Amino acid sequence: MHHTALATAVVGLLAGLASATNGDWQQCGGINWTGDTTCGSGAGCVKINPNPSPIDYSQCQPGAAPAPAPTPTTLKTSAVPAPTSTSTPSTPGSPAGTGPGTELQSGYYWIRAVEAPNFHKYLQSNPLYGTGSAVLGDYTTAGQFQVVDGQLVQLVSAPGAAVKLLYGTVSQERSFNNQALLLSWSETKNTYGTFGWQGDGLTWSVAGITRPNSIAWYVCTGQQVYINLGNYMYQTPTGCVDETIHYYNDKHANN
Repeated sequence: MHHTALATAVVGLLAGLASATNGDWQQCGGINWTGDTTCGSGAGCVKINPNPSPIDYSQCQPGAAPAPAPTPTTLKTSAVPAPTSTSTPSTPGSPAGTGPGTELQSGYYWIRAVEAPNFHKYLQSNPLYGTGSAVLGDYTTAGQFQVVDGQLVQLVSAPGAAVKLLYGTVSQERSFNNQALLLSWSETKNTYGTFGWQGDGLTWSVAGITRPNSIAWYVCTGQQVYINLGNYMYQTPTGCVDETIHYYNDKHANN
């Protein structure tokens, strides 16, 4: 009887250890981390990249659980003919969320430009918190973002509500001198290229395309944001300006 009770206790202890998980916003990895790396249901263990330190901390973030692998698609890496018009494409959108408010939520960043004429204009969606155009706008309507597993995500749910995200999606169709790719917001994940951070600068890369400046962007008519595949401040298309955009983690966005 003594041995049976002991065995039962050991089995119970091992079961408890096997099911241990970290709660939302708790540490789940990093340099010298020896604890559990598993997050609760619906959360994912996300590497945090504070500036200027290298990645050395991972945190359980709600809504960041890995999704099933998407069906493989053939990426277009060869140049396609530039459109005959350089006007801003139509990107109809629809409401997707109520928004996280004007106070920065834990685990997310503001993203803003730091050069004229868009100094301290903030990345957001048009319509606000909805699918459609990625634009730079006023600090009072700034979006909140993070890069998770190569995806640029925007938090569009209210604090305390179930986490809802939009994904930055990159068009494979080139425009503006054949050197620009349109960025927009979707409820489905991006399948073309990978987002990341270079210091505090937002980057994008894809196999088969070598970018001279990985943090180079265009802001064109209507404040629409494009990836600049060419050189920064060289042969800038009419109606566009060159920008780099960077994360900012103060409690509130400001101008």
